[in-house]
Amino acid sequence: MLDGKKTLFSGMQATGNLTLGNYLGALKNWVTISDEYNCFYSVVDMHSITVRQDPATLRKRARTLLTLYIAAGLDPKRNCIYYQSHVSAHAELAWILNCFTYMGELNRMTQFKDKAAKHADNINAGLFTYPVLMAADILLYQADVVPVGIDQMQHLEITRDIAQRFNSVYGEVFTVPEVYLGKVGAKIMSLQDPSKKMSKSDENPNGSIYLMDDKDTIMRKCKRAVTDSEGVIRYSDEQPGLKNLIDIYRACTGKTADEVVREFDGRGYGDFKAAVGEAVAAILVPLQEEQARLAADKAYLDGIIRENAERAGYYANKTLRKVQKKIGFPERVRKA
Repeated sequence: MLDGKKTLFSGMQATGNLTLGNYLGALKNWVTISDEYNCFYSVVDMHSITVRQDPATLRKRARTLLTLYIAAGLDPKRNCIYYQSHVSAHAELAWILNCFTYMGELNRMTQFKDKAAKHADNINAGLFTYPVLMAADILLYQADVVPVGIDQMQHLEITRDIAQRFNSVYGEVFTVPEVYLGKVGAKIMSLQDPSKKMSKSDENPNGSIYLMDDKDTIMRKCKRAVTDSEGVIRYSDEQPGLKNLIDIYRACTGKTADEVVREFDGRGYGDFKAAVGEAVAAILVPLQEEQARLAADKAYLDGIIRENAERAGYYANKTLRKVQKKIGFPERVRKA
């Protein structure tokens, strides 16, 4: 614990463009819990290169993502917001943890199988050992809790296994993290295929609302969202497209499903889709304006990046030095 609070770690990849689903499902929720924990929020750019990236684009997206963290309401003085690649301890601990991870465990990772199928021409070792780097991300900061979605649950489970295996040999070195069980963010599905989660890698651009979409684009995508032919606004699993739009409207307005159904009783899908678009724009346009304001202040952002890299490095290196000593690496000779 730090300052009497438990520690929380989370991060997002600096690839693609963040969606409304990323915001409502994770980023917005991070802001609400930032007072309860000592929070480390990383831009996980090292994870991003398991798939080939254009260097200039990766740098730009990483900076945009870090700026969006702050624009969304995360105070960089109270939350450690940093680039993963600026803290070399992530890579150093990942190598050590590779030596405490079994091939059979990594072979069982469903996300590796999915990504390998999508990138058959680039099935690299980094893609295979991705969960070990994720374990290093979490264990470096002695995280007590980690908010993860269902698709990342396997990775947290292997993180716990690695930590317990290391601790059984060398004593209580790592905090064994738990799943964050607090308020869960909204699960937002694709506007074009409500059986799939809204994704920044969706091949259909109309399936996702991106955080940087302008209002006209937001309204158009909501208008084109898949519903059904019933024409009756109900909150039902039998109407997944409509249910998804209601979930989006609820998350943006704070209303319950019953309140939404009553509000639009007797009105058509056209009216409702327009209202959803307006509600989304009411959240995203101010976020975009704040992101643009922050991005224009280069000196401020550079200062935050530098200070938080140093802060993250301090805590990460405390853990790394302890691990290095435990496994028998020679101590570093300090300058006189």
